[in-house]
Amino acid sequence: MPRDTLTRDQIVRTAVELLDTDGLEGLNMRALGKRLDSAATAVYWHVKNKDNLVLLATDRVWGELGLPDPGTAGWRTAASAMATDLYGMFVRHPWLVQVLAAHVVYGDGKARHDDHSLAVYEAAGFTGDRADRAAATVFTYVLGNASGIAATASLTRGHDTDRTAVEARFEEAMAKAREIAMRYPRLRVRLETPAAAEYAAAPDQTFEFGLRALLDGLEQDLTARQKQPQ
Repeated sequence: MPRDTLTRDQIVRTAVELLDTDGLEGLNMRALGKRLDSAATAVYWHVKNKDNLVLLATDRVWGELGLPDPGTAGWRTAASAMATDLYGMFVRHPWLVQVLAAHVVYGDGKARHDDHSLAVYEAAGFTGDRADRAAATVFTYVLGNASGIAATASLTRGHDTDRTAVEARFEEAMAKAREIAMRYPRLRVRLETPAAAEYAAAPDQTFEFGLRALLDGLEQDLTARQKQPQ
């Protein structure tokens, strides 16, 4: 595709697709140009470099997130929906976790989400720094839960290596982890139950349970502060 027919939107959309399949380590201008049927040099006419492209791709997927109205749904319902939606975004695009660890992420999509997140906690009654802390605490909880999924995606990604060999190494590592865990009584009991999943896998509904407990704690803290004499 000649450079004059390429658009930044096409490039960023294709970069997201490449990141979803090959991860952050698989993104480069040559691979992107191949997907676009264009020379890598043509891409540089629209984006400065790989770091700039990563930021554009990141902000694009941040735009996928919904912004529920706390005035209509209630602040807890809105906060829960935003956290669940954010978690879903990290699951769909696990490379985002790696990006957040290696880049200063900014853009209209993220700013739009962050601003609305603060609005939700302000609607609950949190003010100033307390609204910031509430929003940051929930964001960190979501990011922490998504990190395992991102790590698994990275470990099992084949790239230029034979995928069967990659998966075999992953299974071998998990088997060794399970072997060590069996030496410890509480871990052994859990691994020996019929419904046990692989080692380190969380039980069903763990994310929902933790989010509910976290919002319960924020609500209790808010109520206690509101009862304090002014």
